[in-house]
Amino acid sequence: MQNRRTFIKKSSLGLGLFAMPTSAALFFDQDFISKRPKLADRKFTSVAVENSIKNIKKSIADPELAWIFENCFPNTLDTTVKFYQKNNKPFTYVITGDIDAMWLRDSSAQVYPYLSLANEDEKLKNLLKGVINKQVECVLLDPYANAFFDDASKISEWKDDLTEMKPGLHERKWEIDSLCYVMRLSYNYWKTTGDASVFDAEWKKAMLLILKTFKEQQRKDSKGSYKFQRANGNPLDTQFAGGFGNPTKKIGLIHSMFRPSDDATFYPFLVSSNMFAVVSLRETADVFSKILKDENSSIQFINLAKEVDETIQKYAILNHPTAGKIYALEIDGFGNALFMDDANVPNLLSIPYLGYASKDDEVYRNTRKFSLSKANPWFSEGKFAKGIGGPHIGGHKIWPLGLIMQALTTDDDEEIISVLKMLKATHAGTGFIHESFDVDNPKDFTRSWFAWANTLFGELILHLHKTKPEILKRKF
Repeated sequence: MQNRRTFIKKSSLGLGLFAMPTSAALFFDQDFISKRPKLADRKFTSVAVENSIKNIKKSIADPELAWIFENCFPNTLDTTVKFYQKNNKPFTYVITGDIDAMWLRDSSAQVYPYLSLANEDEKLKNLLKGVINKQVECVLLDPYANAFFDDASKISEWKDDLTEMKPGLHERKWEIDSLCYVMRLSYNYWKTTGDASVFDAEWKKAMLLILKTFKEQQRKDSKGSYKFQRANGNPLDTQFAGGFGNPTKKIGLIHSMFRPSDDATFYPFLVSSNMFAVVSLRETADVFSKILKDENSSIQFINLAKEVDETIQKYAILNHPTAGKIYALEIDGFGNALFMDDANVPNLLSIPYLGYASKDDEVYRNTRKFSLSKANPWFSEGKFAKGIGGPHIGGHKIWPLGLIMQALTTDDDEEIISVLKMLKATHAGTGFIHESFDVDNPKDFTRSWFAWANTLFGELILHLHKTKPEILKRKF
């Protein structure tokens, strides 16, 4: 039997299928066939996850949406994890999907929705501990790297980047959020499970290295040790001024040379990532105080969070000509600012999701309205969807990550329903969520195997199942 995507490509219906104001399900067998690997081919199985899929599917009235959830939610476990024991500890290597490397950001986000099920499944709990242990190992290898190999002998395609490439590194783009995601996963693992065993000597060493790295990248006294350039001709892949980035006024924010999209920042103070740092520093301070009983270190984390937070409030809230007072995405401290939003998380849209400010915060409301409007230069609208994209892929494409985050940061039922309709209409018959797609042609998408987007979609469905189950009872 042909799969849905093959049928679309070969059929004379072509794009016309998606141009019709109806679900693609009408053209296919209503019994949606699972796109998961055969049981024997799955990298990892969890009883709790499998039970959750069964239970939640029953609550989803729309069969196509239920099918997408069934494919996406376990995708990280099915296809991307390598679980093993080392030094009497669990380790879990998590690839991002179609790229055989472990991003600190992606790996955290990929397993984050499974935290809520950890207490129901000891095997899953150990896998999550393994991710934390592996991330700690990565941070200790190089806190400036964003992506790693499990095999240190593997040669990266980026081995010639003008930065300090070490064995075991896939890529060395300095992104604040990479380290924040590590802190977030550790903290929330503890808060969810009550298990503090991950906070061992190596973990403590890694967190103190993160603190040191953040302080170094405030660059108050010098440019610091990190610089990066890439000679592939893509301006989004390299940095200005010999690899140190555009000039800044040293106001206390942390410099980030790259965004969570892995694109170069224009102004090095990436506001959304500094917000994420504020939250993560405070959470980590809590661990140092309550579990490690290290009040001196805890205070250092708290003080840095306070300094960054106060600086954001002083310098990053600016008047936009049409949106009013909003957060800029990037600033330099001299008064220059970049007014845009990017779909990758952390972005400005995700501020409440990160825990930095509430959905009702006035500046956030203005910022959100800006992000989801044509005032944002990377907002696109077409026949099948409207939402946030970014320079990583280019114009006319939007990212499902942005759509999912839109639904996760609103209490408006109609807005959530609109997002679900767009996600359902734009998976191009594959049953999976992609990196990006053309707003006028969902068949034109990037990355058929992108586990972060798949699992975040699963997180959205779990969130709705818990907070707004009546929405899942509708058909779209």
